[in-house]
Amino acid sequence: MNDVGTAVLLAAAPAGRGRAMDAASVLPALAAVPPAVLTGTATATVVELADPLDPQTVLTRLRAAAASPGPLVLFLAGQLHLDKRQFLPHLALARTTTATLRYTALPWHWLAGELGGRPPGTTTVVADLAADPEVWQRLAAAPDLLHLGPGPYLYGRVTPAPRRGEPTTPDYLRAWAELWRAGARPPHPAMHAEAAIRAAAHTPAPEALLLAPGNLAPAPNPAPASNPAPAPYAAPAPYAAPVTNHAPAPYAAPVPHQAPAGHPAPPPYQAPPARAPAPAPAVAQDPHPAILEAARAGRHGEAAAVAAAWESDALRRHGPRSAEAVHWTEVRADLARLAGEPARSCELWLSAAEFRLALRQQADDPDVEAAVDRAHHQWEQIGDRARADSLGPALVALREKVPGRRPGALAALRRRMG
Repeated sequence: MNDVGTAVLLAAAPAGRGRAMDAASVLPALAAVPPAVLTGTATATVVELADPLDPQTVLTRLRAAAASPGPLVLFLAGQLHLDKRQFLPHLALARTTTATLRYTALPWHWLAGELGGRPPGTTTVVADLAADPEVWQRLAAAPDLLHLGPGPYLYGRVTPAPRRGEPTTPDYLRAWAELWRAGARPPHPAMHAEAAIRAAAHTPAPEALLLAPGNLAPAPNPAPASNPAPAPYAAPAPYAAPVTNHAPAPYAAPVPHQAPAGHPAPPPYQAPPARAPAPAPAVAQDPHPAILEAARAGRHGEAAAVAAAWESDALRRHGPRSAEAVHWTEVRADLARLAGEPARSCELWLSAAEFRLALRQQADDPDVEAAVDRAHHQWEQIGDRARADSLGPALVALREKVPGRRPGALAALRRRMG
């Protein structure tokens, strides 16, 4: 485990009538979380930027934080505006106005430039953002507008900025703080799912964009049955949105890579059998064959994006504590394995196991055991020792609850962690 991490708390919004989000209101809640919890390290340094005035000052502080060797987590609350000359999103700062945007706001691509060069898996951004109409319109057409590159993990929620009235509040980011302060320590994907549900319940918005690794798709709130919600974004090929209330058909992955002798690879992933479908006006197209075809063809980004879009739909329709949501977490975990991303696969299998335990499945349930076994197997494939160390404690905690049917798995894990 890395000894020292860095957490940057950046909350910014224009003063006066241009303020669409009361961004700084979340800082006390985040500051009350122990620094080591913010970063998942033994100790941590916290850098707080409350309503900064100058983009160069923010850039300097971010650059210094990005130079630190340990894990970096950026908590970001604020509002996005569009530079109408270059059509690029900017994060508004305290002195930003429409006329001075290019000189007083922080270009989003500056964030990508500073964070994208860090080692993969060491950087996480958790964002709670309000977007002006121009940015929101472009996000609907190009969800990857907020992409930070292949290295950082981006979780967040973007809502349209209110046209008038009281500024919005960063309830998604506040939910992260509240969960941590209540003692919860789930992996980031589970935190993201729960925070999105809590934020939607606190301040319902007509539309929201949920940000997660592999998923930058607009996520409208579910529409009434007479007016079904539109299909989730699935680029580049169109896929139908799920319209039934049953779990998707099983997804059969190819045989896993050969495992080290000390811990045999678990059997190929097979989703639990689908439950009997509830009556529905139409039968949804099964997306699994297209997802698997894309993965086998090496189009891993496409496969992950489609699976993440279906996961978002499951989260909206059924909630994070549902069999439908955990199914898609498991699909994404196996897609990460196929893409040669064992750390990401391990993290998602850990989340799937935690989800199943939260669904009151027993520790000896075959699905729970399989999720932990696959997380363990993928952990052993991670070549980056720092990344493996960061995931090790969560895996040990799960192995203590779910020892599995292979004798000595927990002891072997502890020996590997040294």
